[in-house]
Amino acid sequence: MEIQFLGTGAGMPAKHRNVSSLVLKLLQERNEAWLFDCGEATQIQILHTTIKPRKINKIFITHLHGDHIFGLPGLLSSRTFQAGEIQTPLTLYGPKGIQEFVELTLKISQTKLGYPIEFHELQSDGLIFEDNSFKVETKKLEHGIPCFGYRITEKDKTGELQVDKLQALGVPSGPIYGKIKSGQSIEIGGVTYPASDFIGETKKGKVVTILGDTRRTDKSIELAQNADVLVHESTYGRNDQKVAYRHFHSTSVDAAEIAQAAGVKQLLLNHISARFTIKGMYELEREAKRLFNQTKIVRDLEEVEIK
Repeated sequence: MEIQFLGTGAGMPAKHRNVSSLVLKLLQERNEAWLFDCGEATQIQILHTTIKPRKINKIFITHLHGDHIFGLPGLLSSRTFQAGEIQTPLTLYGPKGIQEFVELTLKISQTKLGYPIEFHELQSDGLIFEDNSFKVETKKLEHGIPCFGYRITEKDKTGELQVDKLQALGVPSGPIYGKIKSGQSIEIGGVTYPASDFIGETKKGKVVTILGDTRRTDKSIELAQNADVLVHESTYGRNDQKVAYRHFHSTSVDAAEIAQAAGVKQLLLNHISARFTIKGMYELEREAKRLFNQTKIVRDLEEVEIK
């Protein structure tokens, strides 16, 4: 599982930083990629990566400000051509209005997609997706317009079958292995053994929290509780606290305090104001590290493995 940042800037593009977008790569887990936000030129950024648009089957939009959605029409259109004959459905989550935005821009531009889109418009906190391996929860954050943060939880994985123990008891490979994997007890030489005797330790699933634009709020802490990775905006520095609050944004210090309170393992800072140079960007990281050492400020196209 990896996160690749396609755009880490706020408001408008800068020479060294595009606007908001990132991809959660779940290629090993489910052969999929999930896109979070889709600012202007997201599809151009994708061209500089190994990401295949047809692998993107879920898009999660935090809110409807332009720097988070202006890249959607182009990406959705290009996905039709880039997928060739393999046209896979796409599910799009976002605040109320996202469906109208997409359908209107496609209609006016007379764009025909080769695949269906299933829209899920969010209006309240709760569970929005769940299957056998993952679940996604959302909470409404504190921004100037409706904005949602996402908590992605990988479910715990059953431990590996301990074949050496079975072989030591003279149990050959075959259907009986499948029986054990499904949790059924087996009988060997008149002795009944529970399946747990031959299954290794359960592997704890990973938790990733991806927040949109927001002031400091307790809901951020709830979404990030004990997460392996928290992606948090850092639009401003510690000296801009009043400005950040007035514009419904966070500072580097706000992000660090949220990470500390939530007990996360790693904090990734993004959504950096275009006014920050490379030098200024790393000053934001230093400010956050004074409170939460496991902080990293990310750059466009950077990939972070979630360990």
